[in-house]
This record gives sequence, structure tokens and C-alpha cells, in this order.
Amino acid sequence: MLNRRQILAAMGTTALASLAPSALFAAAAIKPDDSSALLVIDVQNCFLPGGSLAVKEGEQVVPVINKMAKAFSNVVMTQDWHTPGHVSFASVHSGKKPFETIDLPYGKQVLWPDHCVQGTDGASLSKDLSIPQAELIIRKGFHKDVDSYSAFLEADGKTTTGLAAYLKSRKIKRVFVAGLATDFCVAWTALDARKAGFEVYVVEDACRGIDTQGSLAKAWADMAKAGVKRIQSADIAVSA
Repeated sequence: MLNRRQILAAMGTTALASLAPSALFAAAAIKPDDSSALLVIDVQNCFLPGGSLAVKEGEQVVPVINKMAKAFSNVVMTQDWHTPGHVSFASVHSGKKPFETIDLPYGKQVLWPDHCVQGTDGASLSKDLSIPQAELIIRKGFHKDVDSYSAFLEADGKTTTGLAAYLKSRKIKRVFVAGLATDFCVAWTALDARKAGFEVYVVEDACRGIDTQGSLAKAWADMAKAGVKRIQSADIAVSA
């Protein structure tokens, strides 16, 4: 008959054996290949210090993204590209203030300060981004009467940007999402990427959030529920 010490020892061995595969997986660096793409979301002047909708610490994502991007041969960048007087701007709704919510035909809409207006310096991508291999820039939010957070679909949930078809034509199977802001354009992009059938990673330290009315915690919960994987840039193998 086994004594207590032998039983505990056996249990410990079994537990270690059961944990080994996941522990090994977690410790292994992710190596992006030709079926991987990096999506760099809205790293634009309006969302950086001094911008009209500055995301706290938003500038800190730039060097992280630049370093991480070296591991990817496939990079897509996005750019908010709003018309003047866009429906998402609080300034066009009498008596409304930024960050209030209203109902529009396609659903709930957070109202924002005027930002990323077409052709303005605020709409320009950060000059400090250094990703020369990026092959595509997706502009979104250019329809005056509907907002667009996701790189894949506008806020009506129907109008596509064409990004899913582009990625699939290039045989991309997994996407890594970084940029601004975690709880809006990054999260919506990640969720729509999952709906489109991609394996999705959000690189937490390469993102920053706005966090209005609990939006950041909700975004992470929604992404986890959808099967989005939350990683750090250090989890990605980058050649020296």
C-alpha cells in the first residue's frame, strides 16, 4: 500500500506532467511567418500627446510597435479619416458633450471631440513610426453618417473595408493587433478578425486605452470571450 508521501509525490508528478505542455507553449516565443500579419491601428497625431483625442501614454506604443514590426513581412496600417462634421463628433449634436452616448440608426454611438479630419495634420500617422515594409493603409470613418472603429467593418456591422478579403488572398491565417485605442478600434478590429476566421493576438504593451465608463475592462472581457489571445511584445521573436 502506498503511504501518504508516495501518494503526494505521485500526484505532484502527474500535475507537472499535465502542466508541461501549456508551460512549454507559454515559454516559447511566437515566430511570425508568411501566414502572419501585423495590424497597426490608428497611431495618428490626434491620438498622441497634444492631439484632440489624446490617449494617455499613446506615444509609448510607437517604439514597441517599431521593434515588433521587424518580425513581420506582412503589415497593414489603419487611419481614421473622418469628414468635417462627422456624425461621431459631439460638436454636431446640439447640447451634447464628448464621451456622451447617443442612439443612431446603427446602434449606440459614443460622441468624440473632432478628430482625424481628412487632410489635417491630426489625421497623419505618427512621424516616428518606422515600418517601411507596410504595404497597405486602410482608411476608415470616411462615411459622414456612420462611424468606423474596426479595420474590417464599419459600425453598422455590414459595410466592409475589404481587409478580410485582402488578408485571405495573401493566405494570412493569424493577425497580431497593436495601436490605439485598446478599448475601441483595437478591440473592434480584434473581434471582427475573429468573426472573419483569423487566429487573433492583441499585443497588450503595444496598445493603450481610453477607458471611458469601464470600456477597457469590458473590451478585454469581450475579446477573451471571443478567443482573442492577449500577449506581450516580448512574446514575439524579433531578430536582432
